Amino acid sequence: MEKKEIYVGGQAVIEGVMMRGPDKLATAIRRKDGTIELFKQPFTSITTRVKALGFPILRGFVNLIEMMKIGFGTLTLSANRYELDLVAEAEEGGKEVKKQSTFMGKLMDILSYVFAFGLAFLLFGFLPYKLADWMQLGRQDFYFNLFAGVIRIVFFVLYVWLISLMKDVKRLFRYHGAEHKNVNAYEKDMPLEIASIQSNTTLHPRCGTSFMFFVLLVSILFFSITDTLVSAFIIKDSVPMLIRLGYHLLLIPIVSGLSYEVLRFSGKNLSHPLVKLMTIPGMALQRITTQPPDDDMVETALVAMKAALDMDYSQHNVQEIQQ
Repeated sequence: MEKKEIYVGGQAVIEGVMMRGPDKLATAIRRKDGTIELFKQPFTSITTRVKALGFPILRGFVNLIEMMKIGFGTLTLSANRYELDLVAEAEEGGKEVKKQSTFMGKLMDILSYVFAFGLAFLLFGFLPYKLADWMQLGRQDFYFNLFAGVIRIVFFVLYVWLISLMKDVKRLFRYHGAEHKNVNAYEKDMPLEIASIQSNTTLHPRCGTSFMFFVLLVSILFFSITDTLVSAFIIKDSVPMLIRLGYHLLLIPIVSGLSYEVLRFSGKNLSHPLVKLMTIPGMALQRITTQPPDDDMVETALVAMKAALDMDYSQHNVQEIQQ
């Protein structure tokens, strides 16, 4: 059978899955009563609408920003639906529910984003560079970046492992597994039935986890080359840590774009020995970020995927909600 050229992918959300098809986004959320709420919206990537943004490397960074925006939006949507279930459950139990004002809700969202980005900067930016500088590696550009890169990878793996111990995150990772099982079944032209989908692995080479790992690995080589050029032609001495950190942050769009191209290449050449070697770290990390889903989770992801691909999902208990 001819291999499908249409790709689908997405992310896990709270009690559900968001899937992105060629021209549609679909988010399916499992409610407490067992029904599946479906939110659909048309979507065309800006890299398609604006040809200049579709060039290699640039498209990777643009796509990353686009998916981050979509990701935050769908997570907020799922969190709001989940909160409705919690409120209903509390009211059924006769408990008084304190409703948060819209202003306080938005303020808490902003503070949580600030904290998340601040923590990311500390763990993956400042601390690795400070430790490399403390090891007096400033004059050795390759070893500086190799050491800082390894520290970033260690922090990343530890962070993912620690949050995986949380009950809510474990459940989120099970929906992540449901997303991957569905995509694997679709790409293998398998019957889109629960039992058949469940036979697939929860690992997938185009996963965002693999993308993050590629970013960490590519940054070591790219920043090493950049620092060598800076110290040879611009500063002509040991590059100060804060200056090094500053222009490395400015170069993240290029690093993410290169990583996107590597991941895109690997997804189309999975049988190549070099590609298999490159995907090992990201696939290994997915053993933490994806967990075996139950049948309800698989069905939820299946509804999202069918909706994103304009397939029939009428046999499922779905309530479609207009956004």
